[in-house]
Amino acid sequence: MDTVVLAGQPLRLTEIEGVAAKGWLVRVDEASLRKVAESRSWIEQILATGQTVYGVNTGFGRLADVRVPDESLEQLQINLVRSHSGGVGNPLSEAEARGMLLLRANVLAKGSSGCRPLVLELLVDMLNAGVTPVIPEKGSVGASGDLAPLAHLALVAIGEGEAFYKGARIPGGEALRRAGLKPVAFQAKEGLALLNGTQAMTSVGALAALRAWRLVRLADLSGAMSLEALMGTPTAFDARIHAARPHPGQIATAAHLRQLMQDSEIRASHRDEDTRVQDAYCLRCMPQVHGAVRGALEHIIGVLEVESGSATDNPLVFPEPGLKTLDHGVLSGGNFHGAPLSYVLDYAAIVLTDLAGITERRIDRLLNPDINEGLPAFLSPEAGLSSGFMIAQIASAALVNDCQVLAHPSSTGTIPTSGGKEDHVSMGMTGALKLRTIVDNLERIVGIELMCAAQGIEFRAPLKPARAIGEAYAVVRQILPKLEADRVLAGDIAAMATAIRDGRFDAWCGE
Repeated sequence: MDTVVLAGQPLRLTEIEGVAAKGWLVRVDEASLRKVAESRSWIEQILATGQTVYGVNTGFGRLADVRVPDESLEQLQINLVRSHSGGVGNPLSEAEARGMLLLRANVLAKGSSGCRPLVLELLVDMLNAGVTPVIPEKGSVGASGDLAPLAHLALVAIGEGEAFYKGARIPGGEALRRAGLKPVAFQAKEGLALLNGTQAMTSVGALAALRAWRLVRLADLSGAMSLEALMGTPTAFDARIHAARPHPGQIATAAHLRQLMQDSEIRASHRDEDTRVQDAYCLRCMPQVHGAVRGALEHIIGVLEVESGSATDNPLVFPEPGLKTLDHGVLSGGNFHGAPLSYVLDYAAIVLTDLAGITERRIDRLLNPDINEGLPAFLSPEAGLSSGFMIAQIASAALVNDCQVLAHPSSTGTIPTSGGKEDHVSMGMTGALKLRTIVDNLERIVGIELMCAAQGIEFRAPLKPARAIGEAYAVVRQILPKLEADRVLAGDIAAMATAIRDGRFDAWCGE
């Protein structure tokens, strides 16, 4: 099994997914543990000298000016965790919650948070033992980070809250006990070190973005299969066209489509007799649209990976010899603000909604008897008696409309909190949750195109599609039989979406 070594470095999305969803192990780099201990020593020196430092011996947010007595500092941290555990709604998936644990541990491993090494080690032990906090998905405004979700994570670390463990949802302290772990008693700064940050929106956003990256390449496959069923032309994918407009995503998509369309008997059968000069945009412009989505996702993934290795709590500790006073090494700032993520999560929602839209247009073109190039109406073997895939396009249209509503930006909707002290917030978690739903919808829409395009190819027999298309078609048929009479399609759509999520079509997704 793979192991991810944490040193506060940027993590690849595949590493986040590996730990979050595949159970990869985690350990902390030894040099990072020494940095963590050094930053903790700095905090303890500040406490020993009686200096007042935000988050160490003061209240929080609007209460930052309230000095807390030394004898109450541990209670202060416990109160912080309990009082901020106000999340609502359904819990995050176990993968998303594990992603949060991983990302929070990686932040602590940077050595800028001022916690003891044992706090970091407990988070890593929870990951490796499969103790996953139950974290309600709503309640974060994205500054001072994902306070409520992270508070629910921290609750389990102190033996409270709830956790998933070996398939059961049980009290957090009991989950730790069954795993052979002990809760930690937070000392000064340590509760805050876990609560300030963007790890909820980063985890949900990263896992959704990785699924989206697979989907945009899979849409090339489903689109190419539709092109075959509709007896379209791949001329629009010629490399010379795309060299004349050299956006990297467009070039990559066109190359992928050319690869998918190689050695097609269907194409060869109408190459010399084809009277159409151009296909509809949803077919002809796949390189331009899918390619632009690729380019956007590359940028979005880059931002998420930078964030995965960023110190996002407050204050941050920078132990440096020679500072005039110790408190000059503890700096308050705003790295917890989720704006960089909030913007790109909205961007992802927009481009994936457009990808859903162009995919739905190809589904309609396969089914609509006015434009489907001689295929039966709604791909039904007995159109009229049977409705075929009519409802599949209607379902796609409904899903696209849902995406269109969700593509409205959340990042422009700041609402002041904490008595006006936190007067501009990111709403990044809202953006991450919206994106996750859009990706869910897109998996279903692409699955619908694959099953409709496979049905269309049935009517082109005995001509064979391109080799890669034929291989993917065979996988569709392993999942679903050919539609020979009307049947309930809800299960078919769900099965295709599950197959996509399980990677059944990844072999044809290209690079």
